[in-house]
Amino acid sequence: MMTSKKCYSELIELKTFEERFDYLKLDGRVAEFTFNGRRHLNQVLYRSPEWRSFRREIAIRDDGCDLACPNHKIFGNTLLIVHHINPITAEDIVKRAPCIFDKENVILTIHNTHEAIHYGDKDLLFLDPIERKPNDTCPWR
Repeated sequence: MMTSKKCYSELIELKTFEERFDYLKLDGRVAEFTFNGRRHLNQVLYRSPEWRSFRREIAIRDDGCDLACPNHKIFGNTLLIVHHINPITAEDIVKRAPCIFDKENVILTIHNTHEAIHYGDKDLLFLDPIERKPNDTCPWR
């Protein structure tokens, strides 16, 4: 049975990407009670050398995969986002709460998946890779 406080160890026990998404989704509570007019605080955090180092560690731990799912490898210049499983607050940043750098409270993701988690909108997810065919991006063929 899942606890009210979610964690990485519990998340990775879920086998599919969709199950992991359902575990994480917040149903539209984007920064609802977290930052309001103090959004600059998280930007200072996310630009810090300490956070960048932490983000690298998480990308390695999750093997460069969206929600740490092996069949969802992140390629190219895609922005890597380290998502806090249990949202952090401005107060957490000011007090440098342990939850900010807790490896049990974060998962690697991409922008679309991150937005889908916060808005609870599965339609934002890239679930299946697009199979490309010759000339399929050429409008006149």
